[in-house]
Amino acid sequence: MSNAPLMPKATAVWLVDNTALTFDQVADFTKMHPLEVRAIADGDAAQGIKGMDPISNGQLTREEIEKGERDPNYRLRLEESKVVLPTATKKKGPRYTPVSRRHERPSAILWLVRNHPELKDAQIMRLVGTTKTTIASVRDRTHWNASTLTPMDPVTLGLCSQIELDFEVQRAAKEKPTTAVYGGATLLPASETTRKDQPDYYEPTEKQHDDLNVDAVFAKLKTIGGKKHDDEE
Repeated sequence: MSNAPLMPKATAVWLVDNTALTFDQVADFTKMHPLEVRAIADGDAAQGIKGMDPISNGQLTREEIEKGERDPNYRLRLEESKVVLPTATKKKGPRYTPVSRRHERPSAILWLVRNHPELKDAQIMRLVGTTKTTIASVRDRTHWNASTLTPMDPVTLGLCSQIELDFEVQRAAKEKPTTAVYGGATLLPASETTRKDQPDYYEPTEKQHDDLNVDAVFAKLKTIGGKKHDDEE
């Protein structure tokens, strides 16, 4: 099935007014119903619509129309357009946010800043379609509506999907690993506290070996005991 011409109803008006084609032929070419084409011919439809010449825009040739006029069973063929339209490229930029949702973006920013402080401004901009200025004003509480802002999940608001939020959070976690801090000292990661160069058991020093020597302990006790007897005499 071939594509319909540009502005099919206007094309049908022109074909009805300027050719001897049958209603079925016009309907087949414009992909309209034959009864609708008949209504155009009777003046009951498409009133006020200016006919568009399909020959001038290269969608139909005069020879093709003449073939159709000679044979009521002939079906007109749409010519390929000679105009090359440029391919639409996706522009990079902030996410588009519907007008009805734009007033909720500061609340979403506040939620992201509080619950995911590891996110960069560029990531927040991608998620909710905002600007660095707005993010900064929400962070430092200088936003014009800061006193009434309520943190709201951007997924619940429909500003982004849960998959997009999870992706940005995971990316931020990889780029900026967090270290636990307690009492002013940074806790070492498990890889540091379980290194192989650390002894797996407690090994006393040489002096501690001497103190723990059983024979040395008993000898010392005997010496102390003999000294005590001498003192009593």
